[in-house]
Amino acid sequence: MKEIGFFPAFIESYFIALGVVLGGSLIGGIASFLTGQPPLTTVYRLSSALRIWAIVSAIGGTFDAVYTFERGIFNADTKDLVKQLLIILSALGGAQTGALIINWLTQEHISS
Repeated sequence: MKEIGFFPAFIESYFIALGVVLGGSLIGGIASFLTGQPPLTTVYRLSSALRIWAIVSAIGGTFDAVYTFERGIFNADTKDLVKQLLIILSALGGAQTGALIINWLTQEHISS
């Protein structure tokens, strides 16, 4: 498999995390509607529960990120370390954007 460049990976990680939060929450809302549960409350609850999984799926699993951090620290390859940190930040941004969109749609309050 050919390795993609940094900028496409950066954009992909953002939209993968966004898609996991939005898609998982909305499909879960459909399932809660079919089972007689309150769908908007379930959509909001799922959006906050799916954030960490969206980040993990966007960066491609944890072992690649750990290996990149190891290589960056022990082999003084700081360029790859910074790239991996930026990709993780992009995934964090995508997950947060998805949660904010769900918050706007459901009119629930984000509590910290």
